[in-house]
Amino acid sequence: MADIQVGGFPGIDPTWSSSDKDMITTGLGASRVWATLGHGIVNEVYWPSTGRPQIRDLGFIVRHKGGWTELKRVDTYLFSLPKPYIPLPAVVHEGEHYRLELEVLPHPLRDCLLIRYALSGVDARLYVLLAPHLDGARDNDAMAGADLSASHNSTSLCLRADGGFLRTSAGFVGTSDGWQDFSANGQMSWTYPEARGGNVALTGELASDNGILALGFSGTIEGARTLARSSLADSYEESRDIFMTSWEDWAGNLRIPYASPELEEAARRSAMVIKCHEDRTYAGAMVASLSVPWGYSHDDAGGYHLVWTRDAVEAAFALITVGLYDDAGRTLDYLIGTQAEDGSWAQNYFPDGRGYWSGKQMDEVALPVMLAAKLRAVGHLTNSPPEEAMVRSAIRFIVHNGPMSDQDRWEENAGASPFTLAMLIVALVVSADYFSDEDRDYILSLADSWNERIEEWTYSVDGHLGADLGLPGYYIRLGPRTCDGGIDGIISRRNVQHGETPAGDLIGLEFLYLVRTGLRAADDRRIVDTVRLIDDRLRVELPTGIAYYRYNGDGYGEHEDGAPFDGLGIGRPWPLLAGERGHYAALSGEDPMPYLNSMLRMVGKGGLIPEQVWDGEAMPERGLIPGKPSGSAMPLVWAHGELLKLLVTQNTGRPAELFDAIASRYAGKRPAAAIWHWRETSPFASIAAGKAISIEADAPFTLHFGFDGWDGAQNRDSTINGFGMHCVLLTAADLAGRKALDFTFRDGNGRWKGQDFSIALRA
Repeated sequence: MADIQVGGFPGIDPTWSSSDKDMITTGLGASRVWATLGHGIVNEVYWPSTGRPQIRDLGFIVRHKGGWTELKRVDTYLFSLPKPYIPLPAVVHEGEHYRLELEVLPHPLRDCLLIRYALSGVDARLYVLLAPHLDGARDNDAMAGADLSASHNSTSLCLRADGGFLRTSAGFVGTSDGWQDFSANGQMSWTYPEARGGNVALTGELASDNGILALGFSGTIEGARTLARSSLADSYEESRDIFMTSWEDWAGNLRIPYASPELEEAARRSAMVIKCHEDRTYAGAMVASLSVPWGYSHDDAGGYHLVWTRDAVEAAFALITVGLYDDAGRTLDYLIGTQAEDGSWAQNYFPDGRGYWSGKQMDEVALPVMLAAKLRAVGHLTNSPPEEAMVRSAIRFIVHNGPMSDQDRWEENAGASPFTLAMLIVALVVSADYFSDEDRDYILSLADSWNERIEEWTYSVDGHLGADLGLPGYYIRLGPRTCDGGIDGIISRRNVQHGETPAGDLIGLEFLYLVRTGLRAADDRRIVDTVRLIDDRLRVELPTGIAYYRYNGDGYGEHEDGAPFDGLGIGRPWPLLAGERGHYAALSGEDPMPYLNSMLRMVGKGGLIPEQVWDGEAMPERGLIPGKPSGSAMPLVWAHGELLKLLVTQNTGRPAELFDAIASRYAGKRPAAAIWHWRETSPFASIAAGKAISIEADAPFTLHFGFDGWDGAQNRDSTINGFGMHCVLLTAADLAGRKALDFTFRDGNGRWKGQDFSIALRA
């Protein structure tokens, strides 16, 4: 082995596999294994939670008359499931001289993945290739003997065959792995017993053309071997029956609305895909995708196998719409468990709750409150101390930190997004009955004030994008904070070079949630005009249907030549956004079916919905076909949830995100709030007559104020409310007959702000 260490140690830099998945699968029993399939083979396998991929792939080489073939490099396979909601993948690879049938079965009771195989063909021999990437580490140890095993610290795997191996080998990727052996020798000739401390690979020649492979995971090699051997000792048919029955029982609770057979099949598959992404070590955790976008090009410890609170709640809403209340309820309970002490959630996190990225996104604080309210609305949730504590803590965070967000829903820029504003306002209103009368009145007043100011923050009347359509104005993607210039400020598009752009020149689909949540009517002129604009600028017609870009000038996607996104690129269309546009169609009297049908067609071989689809010229050498999945995440759980929700909205006319409390309070109209809440983070320069003004801060202060050039200057100490906000309220009577309010303040230590403020009081 020393010679191999010299020649091949430690192997080429590791990566993950392609995000072009055929299917995701897991059992519903005690097993904690999740497997993904792509290009006709098993690729990332996750254990013991959805946040921990442990192998790059498990594939096959067939040696046959005329040569040898590595199957993942040959796109000639067929893929199928027994039913759209049972993730028991069957794959058939067929070449001129061979046929290989595979069935991939996560053992329902053990931490083990089973693969049943059957090879036919004259003189055909089958070889298995396994690329461990345990815990994402670069330095795995691999051992080849009667079975194939690997370890890194306290994580181990073992691959066994019920018929055994004729020969096995352990090497380093790119130098002494099985593919290199075949490439150099035309057959398996290397039988190295181990490869340690690098990017390792294992190869085994199967003794039988028909049999079962068992890939077990444990904290020790002995444990992994025990699980693999025990799983092979179990009756395969019995394990398969348990797997099938558990999924049949789960699917029996689905309530899919009337739809065409194709749509019903897609809906059941979407529900199954969402269910497959739920963790069992941390029940209710829902990762965004069991994939790593452009994973074949880099080694990313996070990928999309992380929990984003936004994606998890969007998926839970979808589950509620099809009757899976228990599943959605577990996600709520999980989110209660991952809430930070200050009431917020990390930007994203591993299923065990460890944060990954460090941003704060206000929509991710509001959405769990909305999920609790939705479960209450369908009669599945009664108030409990943990749930009440979660809501109160989240609302307190929103009160102190809203309405501006450090990041929008695309995790790129700070400011006021129509999407985030909608979530915050809804969360405040639907949680009002958790609080005493005084506190309830305060948060409803805050919601009214923020709702009335949505257009101030996000509606451009000076932008030139709508000029050729004759539009007087339009909603923008994001309004920067006041300190960054507000709606007239500059946004930095961070995934393109020289991305600084006036905020008024960037549009997206975020504003559609103003209609979806009931804050604005579908026929509101501002909404209608902006729909015309996004249809003109962001819509793309592809061979598979309609999709939309996130925003104009986006750079999150492949380069022009199809090379993978590497921090820079060109934004590609999102099927998810076709669903968002379809929701507006359903609410405005337009036919939503073109959008649903588009989502049905923009899928991979197994019917999975991707994050993005390709919109350039066909590049089959890169696997890029117009209207079909690009190299970004697939499946995207949020997209599957969007399809389910749109199907239900088409049938009921009522989006999942709409609440009775919002419909009755606002009826789709911009309110006239009695009080506007002034903060340094969300100030205003003028206010209509008849309104009161609440000057607010996180800490005690003394307001020094006067009118019309400091006339009648006086001091007033702030008072603290039930949320810990310090406020001075100037009533409509206090302001009556005045033209301007002038003020400054000093803090609890007597230090003056050193800056004067003025609010014009419009007649």
